[in-house]
Amino acid sequence: MSQPLRYLCLAGDGIGPEIMAATEAVLRAVAPALTRPLQLEQAEIGFAALEASGTTLPEAVIARATAVEGVILGPVSHNAYPLADAGGINPSGVLRKALDLFANHRPAATWQGLEAPSRKAFDLVVMRENLEGFYADRNMHHGGGEFMPDADTALAFRKITRAASMNIAQAGFALAATRPAQKVTVIHKANVMRISDGLFLECCRAVAKAYPQITYEEVLVDAAAAHLVRDPSRFDVLITTNMFGDILSDLASELAGGLGLAGSLNFGRPHALAQAQHGSAPDIAGQDKANPTSLILSAEMLLRHHGETRAADLIRTTVGQALARPETRTGDLGGTMGTVAFTQHLTTQISEALR
Repeated sequence: MSQPLRYLCLAGDGIGPEIMAATEAVLRAVAPALTRPLQLEQAEIGFAALEASGTTLPEAVIARATAVEGVILGPVSHNAYPLADAGGINPSGVLRKALDLFANHRPAATWQGLEAPSRKAFDLVVMRENLEGFYADRNMHHGGGEFMPDADTALAFRKITRAASMNIAQAGFALAATRPAQKVTVIHKANVMRISDGLFLECCRAVAKAYPQITYEEVLVDAAAAHLVRDPSRFDVLITTNMFGDILSDLASELAGGLGLAGSLNFGRPHALAQAQHGSAPDIAGQDKANPTSLILSAEMLLRHHGETRAADLIRTTVGQALARPETRTGDLGGTMGTVAFTQHLTTQISEALR
């Protein structure tokens, strides 16, 4: 018998348990289409773990994450956590570093039949470097990259390395080579950060030489934001550093219909972690109002990453059919369905398709 496909499900905070339950239900529904048996495991993180064990991310959970094929991470309320020395660890940042998840693959595309703020249909991907840049909680070997030498001065380090830049450039070009448009846009601010973004551009240009069939361009981050608003269809694969990628991917997802539809996959060698782009929305937690689409589509990306194309296609097709009709959408998209009803609709459609 084939080795099982083991996924560790970490529900997180706020609406996390609700959308994780929905995602697990969809994965179980699509299991007959998988080439390997599916094994879903659960562990506590966030406030539940803090109350039970004194930390929002127990070491045992990190160890389990390294032992499975993939992790599905629900949203966390890390801004509301206590300080790190009191157990308030950001699970997302720590897991990305612990599992060496150097790439964050964030697609943004309009859906047929669903109105979106963008005036034009588009299908793009932001390939974001995940482990350094302006993110002070993960760009140092020991200690933080943000500090105050006196009470009136705050400093932060931005780290750009050749290794990380090459990793994300290679991941981005490899993805672009599989897409119809075969175009890469490298996002930077080298006119201001000439040394750090200069190194990043140097690496991207080096990788570009191995892909002569791919159209290559470089765009300043502020100009990229303007172009996204004006015409996102001009982009295909955007490769960029951590903070720029975080901001631009959220913008692109909102233009496509909202963060509630935005899947996200963090990956490295060999680990992968699916994660919704949006936050924990504690104001609607427990009210059956949460849209689970983002986490479901993130899990779909995780399946695709592991070669389970048939199951991934089935999830994406079923979600697309649901989003196309107002009567099968959640309330945030103008529909009438709650989390449970929307999930039941998806699982029923998947089961019927598999028959």
